[in-house]
Amino acid sequence: MAAPIDLELKKAFSELQVKMIDTQQKVKLADLQIDQLTRVQKHAKLTHAEIATLSAGTPLYEGVGRMFILQSKEEINNQLMEKQKTADEKIKELEKKVYLERSVKEAEDNIREMLLSRRAQ
Repeated sequence: MAAPIDLELKKAFSELQVKMIDTQQKVKLADLQIDQLTRVQKHAKLTHAEIATLSAGTPLYEGVGRMFILQSKEEINNQLMEKQKTADEKIKELEKKVYLERSVKEAEDNIREMLLSRRAQ
């Protein structure tokens, strides 16, 4: 009678291990994406601050591939603000993915319940 329960526990533990490894990888990926988006946001903020100090008649060029295109100060400011806003939205979206950690905790709780019920028998 102990053998079927042991197989059940073994299966549950192996599933938990796979789930934890997968979740840890996803959390690390989300952290890397957040770091990268934070750098993009900071770069856009610093560039915006530098452009704000320039006079209105200063020609500004945007790098596109191997060439540079003359842009107005307003267009470049709008692009930088849009870049900051999209990075901020993506960061908030990635930080909301707490459900990954919650799913692992639920699986751990299920195994704990299984162990407690086995000890009670």
